Amino acid sequence: MASRTLLIGIDSGTQSTKALVVEAKSGKVLGTGSAAYDLIPGLPAGAKEQHPSEWIAATAKAVKAALKEAKASAGEVVAIGVSGQQHGFVPLDARGEVIRPAKLWCDTSTIAECAEITAALGGPKAAIRATGNAVLPGFTAPKILWLKKHEPKNYARLSTVLLPHDYLNFWLTGKAFMEYGDASGSALMDVRKRRWSDAAVRAIDPELSGKLPTLSSSDVPAGELTAATAAQLGLNPGVVVSAGGGDNMMGAIGTGNTREGVVTASFGTSGTIYACAEKPVVDPQGEIAAFCDSTNRWLPLLCTMNVTVATEMVRRDFELDHAEFEKTAAKAPAGSDGLVLVPYLEGERTPNIPDGTGAYFGVRPKTFTASHFARATMEGVTLGMNYGLRRLAALGVKATQVRATGGGAKSKLWRQIMADVFNAEVVTLKVSEGAAYGAALQALWSWRRSRGESVAIEDITDTFVTLNRSETASPNAANAARYAELQALQDELGKSMRPAFAQHRAWINAPAAPSARTKK
Repeated sequence: MASRTLLIGIDSGTQSTKALVVEAKSGKVLGTGSAAYDLIPGLPAGAKEQHPSEWIAATAKAVKAALKEAKASAGEVVAIGVSGQQHGFVPLDARGEVIRPAKLWCDTSTIAECAEITAALGGPKAAIRATGNAVLPGFTAPKILWLKKHEPKNYARLSTVLLPHDYLNFWLTGKAFMEYGDASGSALMDVRKRRWSDAAVRAIDPELSGKLPTLSSSDVPAGELTAATAAQLGLNPGVVVSAGGGDNMMGAIGTGNTREGVVTASFGTSGTIYACAEKPVVDPQGEIAAFCDSTNRWLPLLCTMNVTVATEMVRRDFELDHAEFEKTAAKAPAGSDGLVLVPYLEGERTPNIPDGTGAYFGVRPKTFTASHFARATMEGVTLGMNYGLRRLAALGVKATQVRATGGGAKSKLWRQIMADVFNAEVVTLKVSEGAAYGAALQALWSWRRSRGESVAIEDITDTFVTLNRSETASPNAANAARYAELQALQDELGKSMRPAFAQHRAWINAPAAPSARTKK
C-alpha cells in the first residue's frame, strides 16, 4: 500500500468520544472508533460533572480503534484536531494536575453565581456590553465563582483554567492553549474584540487573569504531539495538533458552515442552531449566544439543553429500539392530538430557565399512548429549538436551508418534523459526525498552513463537505401551520410555568422530612 497522508478528528462529547481517521487527499473517512462514559452519579439536582481522566481514556481507546480500522501506520498521520463539549470548567493546579471533576455545560447549579457576576457587572445589559453575552449557568465563568465560594481550598490551588477540548490539547501537546471559538463560550471574553474582558474577570477575582491562557487565533496550531502521548496512541511525536474548538465550532466546519448563509442544527444530547457571520451578532436580550467560531469569524448560536436526552428517556421507558421508536412515533399524527412537551427536563438555556423541569400538557385518554408520547417528545424538543431559531431570524440570520447533524438527524420522521417546525428545507451530510469531521478538516487546514500554503478553511470545506440529497426533507404547509399553533402554546406554557419551576426546584432540593415513628 502506498503511503497515505492521514488526519485524526476527535469529538469528546458528554456521553462518548468519537474519532475519525480521514484521508487528506480525498476527505474520505477510513476508520472510526468510539468509547462511552457517564456522568458522575448521585450529585444534587442540577449538578452535572465528569472526571477529565475519562475523556483521556476514551480518546485513546477511540483513536486506536479508528487507526486499526483504517489500517494506518504511525508515520501516515500528520495532524490531529480536537472538538470538545463547550463551557466545562477543568481546573488545574501548578503541576498541571486536575483539582476536581469538571462541571459541565449542562450543570445548572450556578444560578446564584450567575446573578452575582451579573450584578457585579452592573446588570444584564452591562454584562452583554462587557462580553457580548449574558451570564448563564451553562457558561464557564459562574463555575469558577462557584469553586471559589463552595470549595475555597480547591480554588486556592487553581493555577490554570481550561475548557474540555483545551484539556485534551494539553494532554496531547503539554501546552495550555485556548483559541477564540471555545473561549467565547466562557462568559469571560469580549467577543467583539476577541480578548479577555477585564470587567468579567474582576467580577470573579482580579487575580483570575493570571490563570487564563493567552488567547490564540484559530488558525494557529495548539502545538505538537508529545512523545509520551504519542506512545499512548501508537503514533509518532511531532504530529501537528490544530487549535481545535468547541463541538459547535467544529460542527460548523464539518457541515460546511464557513460562510454566511448556511445554518446548522445539531440534534444531539443538547440542541444547537448556529450560522457563520463575518461580524459579531450580539443579542441585546442575551438569548442568542454571540460566539466566535473556530475559523476566525463569528458564530451566533442558540442552545437548548434537552433534545435526544428526552427522546432517549422515553424510548428506554417504553423498551423500544431506535427503529421501533420511530415506527411508534409515526403512528401519531402531526401535533400528537394536542399532547405537548415542555422539554426543560433539568433546566434550559434558550429560553434561560435553569430551574425548569419537563411537563407533558394535554394528557388525556386519547393521548395516553406510546405513539403520542414518542411523537410529542420529538416535536417538543424541536419546537424548543425553533424558539431560538425565530430569535435568530429577528437578529437578521434567517434560514431557508438547515443542515441537520447529530443522532436526531438519522431519523426520517424526525427530519420531516424538523422541516415542518422550522418551515425550511432540511438536509443532511454524507459524513454525519460533523464535529469529529470538522476537527479533522481543521487539522488539515492547520497542517497545510504550517507547510506554507495559503489556503482558506472554506476552500477545504467546499471541497470535502457534501450533502446527502437522498435524505432531504421539505416542509409540508399544513403541518407547518399546525406546528406554528403548537409553538405558540409551548411558548405560553413555558412562560406561565416559570414561578412553579422555581418552587419545584426548591422543594426537591429541600431536606427530606423525618419519617413519622409510631410510639410504643
